[in-house]
Amino acid sequence: MPLREHVYSLLLVSAAEKLNASLLPLFPAKDYAPVDVARSIAEAQRRIAECPYDLVIVNTPLPDDFGRKFASELCADGGTAAMLLVKSELYEEIFDKVLDYGVFVLPKPTSAAMVTQSLAYMRATRERMRRLEKKSVSLEDKMAEIRIVNRAKWALIERHGMTEAEAHRFIEKTAMDRSATRREIAEKIVDGNY
Repeated sequence: MPLREHVYSLLLVSAAEKLNASLLPLFPAKDYAPVDVARSIAEAQRRIAECPYDLVIVNTPLPDDFGRKFASELCADGGTAAMLLVKSELYEEIFDKVLDYGVFVLPKPTSAAMVTQSLAYMRATRERMRRLEKKSVSLEDKMAEIRIVNRAKWALIERHGMTEAEAHRFIEKTAMDRSATRREIAEKIVDGNY
C-alpha cells in the first residue's frame, strides 16, 4: 500500500495559554490544518458540532469540566482520536478509566518529543479508523444492494411467475446486456419498469 500523506484537523482544548503557546508550534501546517483552540469543553463541543476533527487534545482540567468524559465520548463515537494531558499524579487513575475507549493519555509535565510521538500514534489510529469507516460503508452498500435485488426477485416472481433462480438469472443477464449494475436493474424492476 503506498504511503499517503494526510493533513489532519486538530482541536486543542486548553485554557492554559502558556501550554497552548508551547504546543502550537508542534502542529505544522503541512500535517495539521485547521488547528483550532477551544478554552472550555462547551466551546469544544460547539466547534465539533460545526465541523468534526480528526484529532483532539484535551489539557485537563478545564474551567467547565475535567475533560475525561468528553474525550471518552469522542473516541466512543468513532472518527476522532483523542488525547488527555493530565497531572502525573492522576495519570494511572485516568488511564484506567479511559483505556477501554481508546483515549491516549500523557502525564504532565511532558516533553515536545512525547507529544510529537503521541501525535504520530494518534494519526496512525485515525488512519485505521478511516479504513474501518470505508469498510463499513462498503458493507452497508453491499447489504443495500442485496436487499434491493431480493425485492426485485420477489417482484419478478409475483408479476411474471418466475422461480427465484429464473428471477436471479434475469437480473444478472439484463445487467450484463445493458452494461448496468445488478442494483440499477433491480431498482427499475422494483419501480415497475420491467
